[in-house]
Amino acid sequence: MKIDINSDMGEGFGPYVIADDAALMAQISSANVACGYHAGDPVIMDRTIRLAKEHGVDLGAHVSFPDRMGFGRRRIDMDLPELEAHVLYQLGALDGLARRAGHRVTHMNPHGALGNLASADAAIAGAVARATLDFDPEIACLTLPGSALEKAAVARGGRCVRLFLADRAYLANGQLAPRALPGAVIHDTAQVVERVLRVIETREIDTLDGAVIPMPVQSILVHSDTAGAVALATRLHRDIVARGGTITPLSQAA
Repeated sequence: MKIDINSDMGEGFGPYVIADDAALMAQISSANVACGYHAGDPVIMDRTIRLAKEHGVDLGAHVSFPDRMGFGRRRIDMDLPELEAHVLYQLGALDGLARRAGHRVTHMNPHGALGNLASADAAIAGAVARATLDFDPEIACLTLPGSALEKAAVARGGRCVRLFLADRAYLANGQLAPRALPGAVIHDTAQVVERVLRVIETREIDTLDGAVIPMPVQSILVHSDTAGAVALATRLHRDIVARGGTITPLSQAA
């Protein structure tokens, strides 16, 4: 059983640091790097890219609405061609720094409000998929199973890797429960680990609204800005391997 553990990285700005990326990088197999829109800057991006290369970790673009003040969690309405340009801009920025470091961009994962909208809204999903695959048709899209983004990317001949968010609750429709709902974010480490192992072994999950839904995934996301992220990733890595799994970069996991 191959499974990818990925995490959102480089989410500081200037001298400000949110997560221990160096420690976390040793426990994951793929990194989604902020491209300066919701967090990050060129220096942090360059440092994170080199750290990923050093650890043999796949490199992905964590694209967002241009919303640094709101950490990319606020919707920004824009025409679809404008949205495509913003996604392309972020992919190009990460790719330029990656080329100099001798690394390459293997995947794209939309962040925050953009990710939620791309999962549910066919038009926005289409714009994100077009921009990504126009940039490089070999780049994989990290998607929720059955989401609008998965459908849009597949329709354009793209490759998708299905994602499970370790510490987030789901609704019966397969979408993430809004953060404002009680129980939408799960803080208990033991509960998070139990959920992840269940998803890997049974390919299903209990939802916040009382259903049981299929959850066939190849990649597990650990949020780097969550308290105890390094300990959580370390435990997940250990427990998955102990049950016969192999932690494998996203580009090889599917």
